[in-house]
Amino acid sequence: MENNKQKKQKRQLQGIIVSDKMNETAVVKVERLKFHNKYRKYYRVSKKFKAHNFKNKYHVGDKVIIEATKPLSKDKKWRIIGLI
Repeated sequence: MENNKQKKQKRQLQGIIVSDKMNETAVVKVERLKFHNKYRKYYRVSKKFKAHNFKNKYHVGDKVIIEATKPLSKDKKWRIIGLI
């Protein structure tokens, strides 16, 4: 039975780093398109996430992939896993 269990894939998002001023933390802006029912148009919505930036490897302007992880601090629940 132990071999039949599959790991659940963690949530991943793509975004751009907008701030790297904190030590080992980067702010990543993630944009998505949302549909407006009344006007039948798509519009852009963005949200910022604080992500763990191990050894300050990534900098402002980098396009990165972030992955959900256990809480690392009060606000930091994501980690950067690589560049796009």
